[in-house]
Amino acid sequence: MNTYASVAQIIVALSVGFVWVFRFDNIVHEFRQYELSDLTRTMVGATKIILATLLVAGIWYPALVLIPALLMGLLMAAAQYFHFKVSNPWSKHLPSLFLLVLCVFIAAVSLKLIS
Repeated sequence: MNTYASVAQIIVALSVGFVWVFRFDNIVHEFRQYELSDLTRTMVGATKIILATLLVAGIWYPALVLIPALLMGLLMAAAQYFHFKVSNPWSKHLPSLFLLVLCVFIAAVSLKLIS
């Protein structure tokens, strides 16, 4: 199960990195749509990139995994809230929902709830 968790960690980290680096124009548009400030966007982006980095480092240092997985999951749950708030179509909900599920899985494996 640890192999699946490691793959999930890489998927979450690469997805976050891709969106926040290569698709930043979409992020700017979404945060304007949600009526959130540039400072909030910057703080969320920095936090997600740091957490993604910790998830990758957690492949070699498993003690690092639980807190970043839970915090990333919390940020993905917040993304779901904002998607609902502005009535986005389900196609906009799916990426953050998928990453939320992966974060819950990673945290469960880290807590040894799933063997």
